[in-house]
Amino acid sequence: MPKIKPVGVVGLGRMGGPLAIRLGSKRSDIYIWDIDPDIRNEISKKKNLTVVEPNDMSQKCSMIFFVVPSSKEIKKLFNGKSGILKNRKKGLIIFDLTTSDPTQTIKLAQKASENNIFYMDAAMSGGPSGIEQGKLTLMIGGDKEILKKSKNILSLFTDNIFHLGDVGSGQTMKLIHNMVLHTMFLATCEGARLAEKMGISVKNMIDVFNVSTAFSYASKHRFPNNILSGKWNALARIYNMDKDVGLAIKLARKNKFKVELGEKTLEFIHKAVSRGMIEKDLSLLYRDFDDIQKMKI
Repeated sequence: MPKIKPVGVVGLGRMGGPLAIRLGSKRSDIYIWDIDPDIRNEISKKKNLTVVEPNDMSQKCSMIFFVVPSSKEIKKLFNGKSGILKNRKKGLIIFDLTTSDPTQTIKLAQKASENNIFYMDAAMSGGPSGIEQGKLTLMIGGDKEILKKSKNILSLFTDNIFHLGDVGSGQTMKLIHNMVLHTMFLATCEGARLAEKMGISVKNMIDVFNVSTAFSYASKHRFPNNILSGKWNALARIYNMDKDVGLAIKLARKNKFKVELGEKTLEFIHKAVSRGMIEKDLSLLYRDFDDIQKMKI
């Protein structure tokens, strides 16, 4: 198969920045872009990273990674006379790394296909440290042959790659993943509050969980490192929980499937949002758990 060269990264935030830096440490042909000039100029100081606007990037690159907040930003970059659809290199491969509504992703993929662009959705799990260590997990939807062609690039920052079906299936899996993840976190918070009520320390509860069958990401990482440490630094906003669980439930409703526990999780998140916490760190849901519970929607 022909060598993929060069590679672009659009969006240099919490995940996109580490991705660009990781790729730049492995290859000499990485183009980068972010709407924030300070961010893109700062990251461009790292090895092998060159600032290039997305329309020019689409002419020069064989592959572009979009690490932006949602499908809305990709759609905006696609359209118009200076957009990617009008200026793309033939056979361009796009990897959509957002956590988005799969129905919107499918629409974007259809537009891309009409313009000889291969569109793959590739939802992420593992956080910035996963990228930095080359151990990110990707949940991918799209053409198997394009995935095969792309693995030499993906292997530079991933350890686990799951092909789940057609375009949209990767992001569908991520929404299910996040709905379960956040539901388990709130269940752990509730258990910890009950432990406190019964005179048992939360640390002891977490220690028991971590050598028993109730262990989870919440008990292994979130409570020890972000909550019991007193740092309240999960580095993820309640906004993201609200968006992801909301999208998962929207998907379930569209397919006439009941997700009652997910609904309860979203109800609790909405109570937190009604307290003005939407931009707060999600670890604070435990600190304010009792007050949030008392809220009426």
